[in-house]
Amino acid sequence: MFKLILVDPKQELCAAWEEAFADFQSVQVTCGRFETLPHFDCMVSAANSFGLMDGGVDLAITNFFGLELMDRVQAHIIERYRGEQPVGSSFIIPTGHPRHRYLAHTPTMRVPMHIWATDNVYNAMWAMLLAVWQHNSSQSDPIEIVACPGLGTATGGVPPQEAARQMALAYRYFL
Repeated sequence: MFKLILVDPKQELCAAWEEAFADFQSVQVTCGRFETLPHFDCMVSAANSFGLMDGGVDLAITNFFGLELMDRVQAHIIERYRGEQPVGSSFIIPTGHPRHRYLAHTPTMRVPMHIWATDNVYNAMWAMLLAVWQHNSSQSDPIEIVACPGLGTATGGVPPQEAARQMALAYRYFL
């Protein structure tokens, strides 16, 4: 299994993760921005079904990796999903970055909206774990460290404790 780094600048979310993931040795919680992490192979983008990565952590991802990554994500969605990637799916795409080689595009919502009364966070977390596992089962360049922000906690409006609970539940069942 790969190492999972949960990374977010929100203290309340980090505290919720610490509690929800306390039993998992392969999970690290970092309260800060993903850009400061010294090493990760894959960054999770919890954008929307159309690959619009222009706000919140997705804007930071676009700024870090370049606009061409968002263009390639959108092209992949058009080619593989006929323009709309379902919530509860995830795909791995190369970033072109020498140290942070992959992005897991994992929408938590179809379009920007509140998702606090859904299980979208669980479904997105499961889909991301599955996509990384499938990648590692079929590729010679495995993903060893995944950096994952809070899923659904910004635009989605999911409270930190609920997001942490759903993410940890998916992780527990996936193992």
